[in-house]
Amino acid sequence: MDGRVVALHRKPETAGERGLPKRAYEEVEVDRTGVKGDFNRYRVEVLHGDPDSAILLMPLETLQQLNREGWPVRHGDLGENITTEGLPYDTLRPGTKWRMGPAIVEVTRACTPCDNLYLLPYVGAEKGPQFLKVMLDRRGMYARVVSPGRIHVGDRIAPT
Repeated sequence: MDGRVVALHRKPETAGERGLPKRAYEEVEVDRTGVKGDFNRYRVEVLHGDPDSAILLMPLETLQQLNREGWPVRHGDLGENITTEGLPYDTLRPGTKWRMGPAIVEVTRACTPCDNLYLLPYVGAEKGPQFLKVMLDRRGMYARVVSPGRIHVGDRIAPT
Protein backbone atom coordinates (compact mmCIF):
# COMPACT_ATOMS: atom_id res chain seq x y z
CA MET A 1 0.00 0.00 0.00
CA ASP A 2 1.42 3.35 -1.05
CA GLY A 3 0.54 6.81 0.17
CA ARG A 4 1.89 10.31 -0.11
CA VAL A 5 3.08 13.16 2.07
CA VAL A 6 0.37 15.84 2.19
CA ALA A 7 1.85 18.17 4.82
CA LEU A 8 5.11 18.72 6.71
CA HIS A 9 5.46 20.59 10.00
CA ARG A 10 7.99 21.86 12.45
CA LYS A 11 8.16 24.46 15.17
CA PRO A 12 11.32 26.23 16.28
CA GLU A 13 12.06 26.46 19.98
CA THR A 14 10.05 29.31 21.47
CA ALA A 15 10.48 30.16 25.16
CA GLY A 16 7.54 28.99 27.23
CA GLU A 17 5.74 27.25 24.35
CA ARG A 18 5.04 23.62 23.65
CA GLY A 19 5.55 21.83 20.33
CA LEU A 20 2.07 22.45 18.97
CA PRO A 21 0.65 23.64 16.77
CA LYS A 22 3.43 23.33 14.22
CA ARG A 23 3.87 25.47 11.10
CA ALA A 24 3.64 24.03 7.60
CA TYR A 25 6.65 23.76 5.28
CA GLU A 26 6.99 22.48 1.72
CA GLU A 27 10.06 20.43 2.64
CA VAL A 28 11.93 19.32 5.74
CA GLU A 29 15.26 17.67 6.42
CA VAL A 30 15.15 14.65 8.74
CA ASP A 31 18.02 13.00 10.56
CA ARG A 32 18.20 10.54 13.43
CA THR A 33 17.11 13.24 15.90
CA GLY A 34 13.98 14.14 13.90
CA VAL A 35 12.97 17.09 11.74
CA LYS A 36 15.75 19.67 11.70
CA GLY A 37 14.56 22.94 13.21
CA ASP A 38 11.71 21.29 15.13
CA PHE A 39 11.56 21.63 18.89
CA ASN A 40 9.29 19.51 21.04
CA ARG A 41 9.62 20.22 24.75
CA TYR A 42 8.18 16.81 25.73
CA ARG A 43 10.62 14.97 23.47
CA VAL A 44 13.55 16.94 24.92
CA GLU A 45 12.62 17.21 28.62
CA VAL A 46 10.79 13.95 29.25
CA LEU A 47 12.03 11.58 26.55
CA HIS A 48 15.59 13.02 26.58
CA GLY A 49 15.82 12.98 22.77
CA ASP A 50 14.71 9.36 22.43
CA PRO A 51 15.36 8.47 18.76
CA ASP A 52 12.29 6.20 18.79
CA SER A 53 10.20 9.38 19.13
CA ALA A 54 12.02 11.44 16.49
CA ILE A 55 9.01 12.06 14.22
CA LEU A 56 5.25 12.08 14.72
CA LEU A 57 3.16 10.74 11.83
CA MET A 58 -0.56 11.49 11.40
CA PRO A 59 -2.87 10.17 8.68
CA LEU A 60 -4.92 12.82 6.87
CA GLU A 61 -7.84 10.42 7.11
CA THR A 62 -7.74 10.67 10.92
CA LEU A 63 -7.79 14.49 10.76
CA GLN A 64 -10.75 14.32 8.35
CA GLN A 65 -12.59 11.95 10.68
CA LEU A 66 -12.03 14.33 13.62
CA ASN A 67 -13.40 17.19 11.49
CA ARG A 68 -16.53 15.17 10.68
CA GLU A 69 -16.95 14.61 14.43
CA GLY A 70 -16.99 18.36 15.00
CA TRP A 71 -13.35 18.94 16.01
CA PRO A 72 -11.82 21.58 13.67
CA VAL A 73 -8.34 20.04 13.75
CA ARG A 74 -5.95 21.44 11.13
CA HIS A 75 -2.65 20.10 9.83
CA GLY A 76 0.03 20.62 12.50
CA ASP A 77 -2.40 21.21 15.38
CA LEU A 78 -1.61 17.88 17.02
CA GLY A 79 2.14 18.41 16.81
CA GLU A 80 2.60 16.02 13.92
CA ASN A 81 5.64 16.38 11.69
CA ILE A 82 4.35 14.43 8.70
CA THR A 83 0.74 14.16 7.56
CA THR A 84 0.22 11.14 5.35
CA GLU A 85 -2.54 10.29 2.89
CA GLY A 86 -3.52 6.83 1.74
CA LEU A 87 -2.14 5.06 4.81
CA PRO A 88 -4.94 4.26 7.23
CA TYR A 89 -4.03 4.51 10.90
CA ASP A 90 -3.88 0.74 11.32
CA THR A 91 -1.20 0.40 8.61
CA LEU A 92 1.22 2.51 10.68
CA ARG A 93 2.02 -0.36 13.03
CA PRO A 94 5.19 -0.55 15.14
CA GLY A 95 7.98 -2.17 13.16
CA THR A 96 6.71 -1.06 9.74
CA LYS A 97 9.20 0.91 7.65
CA TRP A 98 8.25 3.56 5.12
CA ARG A 99 10.25 5.35 2.44
CA MET A 100 9.32 9.03 2.13
CA GLY A 101 11.35 10.54 -0.67
CA PRO A 102 14.94 9.48 0.11
CA ALA A 103 14.29 9.09 3.85
CA ILE A 104 13.20 5.89 5.60
CA VAL A 105 11.33 5.91 8.90
CA GLU A 106 10.27 3.04 11.16
CA VAL A 107 7.09 3.29 13.22
CA THR A 108 7.89 2.64 16.89
CA ARG A 109 4.80 3.34 19.02
CA ALA A 110 1.57 5.26 19.42
CA CYS A 111 1.61 8.76 20.84
CA THR A 112 -0.48 9.13 23.98
CA PRO A 113 -2.89 12.09 24.20
CA CYS A 114 -1.71 14.66 26.75
CA ASP A 115 -2.93 17.83 28.46
CA ASN A 116 -0.99 19.98 25.97
CA LEU A 117 -3.91 19.41 23.61
CA TYR A 118 -5.92 21.71 25.93
CA LEU A 119 -3.87 24.57 24.42
CA LEU A 120 -5.72 24.26 21.12
CA PRO A 121 -8.24 27.12 20.84
CA TYR A 122 -11.17 24.80 20.07
CA VAL A 123 -10.38 22.52 23.03
CA GLY A 124 -9.46 24.48 26.18
CA ALA A 125 -9.89 23.26 29.75
CA GLU A 126 -13.64 22.80 29.42
CA LYS A 127 -13.52 20.38 26.46
CA GLY A 128 -10.04 19.01 27.24
CA PRO A 129 -11.02 15.76 28.98
CA GLN A 130 -13.51 14.96 26.21
CA PHE A 131 -10.91 15.66 23.51
CA LEU A 132 -8.34 13.43 25.23
CA LYS A 133 -10.86 10.56 25.15
CA VAL A 134 -11.61 11.28 21.49
CA MET A 135 -7.88 11.16 20.70
CA LEU A 136 -7.23 7.77 22.32
CA ASP A 137 -5.70 5.49 19.66
CA ARG A 138 -5.74 8.41 17.19
CA ARG A 139 -3.00 10.75 18.49
CA GLY A 140 -0.45 9.77 15.85
CA MET A 141 2.44 7.34 15.64
CA TYR A 142 6.03 7.99 16.61
CA ALA A 143 8.80 6.87 14.28
CA ARG A 144 12.57 6.71 14.28
CA VAL A 145 14.61 7.87 11.29
CA VAL A 146 16.38 4.87 9.78
CA SER A 147 17.83 6.74 6.81
CA PRO A 148 18.00 10.58 6.76
CA GLY A 149 16.99 12.78 3.86
CA ARG A 150 14.90 15.69 2.60
CA ILE A 151 11.15 15.06 2.44
CA HIS A 152 8.85 17.17 0.25
CA VAL A 153 5.09 17.63 0.22
CA GLY A 154 3.82 15.30 -2.49
CA ASP A 155 6.53 12.65 -1.99
CA ARG A 156 5.37 9.09 -2.40
CA ILE A 157 5.29 6.93 0.73
CA ALA A 158 5.98 3.23 0.16
CA PRO A 159 6.73 0.30 2.46
CA THR A 160 10.32 -0.92 2.55
